[in-house]
Amino acid sequence: MEIVVTGSLGNISKPLAQKLIKNNHSVTIISSSADRKNEIEAIGAKAAIGSLQDAAFLTSTFNGSDAVYAMIPPNFSSPDILSHYRAIGKSYAEAIEKSGVKKVVQLSSWGAHLPKGTGPIVGSYLVEQILNELQGVNICYLRPASFYYNLNHFIPMIKAAGFIGSNYGDTDKLVMVAPQDIADAAIEEIENETTGKKIRYVASDERTCNEIAAVLGAAIGKPDLQWKLFTDEQTQSAMENNHVPSQFAALWVELNAAIHSGIIREDYDLNKPAMGKVKTEDYAKEFASVFNGQ
Repeated sequence: MEIVVTGSLGNISKPLAQKLIKNNHSVTIISSSADRKNEIEAIGAKAAIGSLQDAAFLTSTFNGSDAVYAMIPPNFSSPDILSHYRAIGKSYAEAIEKSGVKKVVQLSSWGAHLPKGTGPIVGSYLVEQILNELQGVNICYLRPASFYYNLNHFIPMIKAAGFIGSNYGDTDKLVMVAPQDIADAAIEEIENETTGKKIRYVASDERTCNEIAAVLGAAIGKPDLQWKLFTDEQTQSAMENNHVPSQFAALWVELNAAIHSGIIREDYDLNKPAMGKVKTEDYAKEFASVFNGQ
């Protein structure tokens, strides 16, 4: 098949493109950076350099393609993260419709069933609603859980304070996922013959925050590492004291609160997937490498 992969050579897009090429598909990778062109071509893909907010560019790139893997690159510097999601979602919808692409695998998120209360994940909800308006297009919304590598954000806290702390933690259950497992799920959905619109959750492991802290602590030589539960107010204040803009901090506090309350996983719990290959102990080796600066 002729397949377009967005997300440049990111954590999911690169292994996805490599596996698609290995399966004898022709792959075009979209990147906003011309500096990536040689790297993209080096793995056997074609490079298309342009902006995801440029619907005309996307339409031209999608033309003649059998399938598109569509993701929204994060833009944490945006003063309005939800508008960022909405703008790219509309650009995708226009390009899909005008190019005639009939199969789309869209990277969404767990919690995307909710129109509010999940911080930046509301952006994934908005994109799903935009794409749902398309007629005659087969769309799979991949809804991965929390990415393992999000745990890397706690490394400075561990080094400075000796513990993990946030407004979710302790006995709260966290569902985590590895990019490799998301890439595998995306390939299955691109290559299968299902029609219509569907939702597929993707997860690698599920542990309490205390269990995660124990595994990570063992990997970095801190077997007594704890994951403390703070209030929303304490977390917001700590983020602002670390020079995080208050609006951005509020979104992440809201997301964390959704994990703590369990609302983010309500639909996930009703549609649990088979777990992927990468377990917390596997990820802990990568965490330790980052922690030790290797």
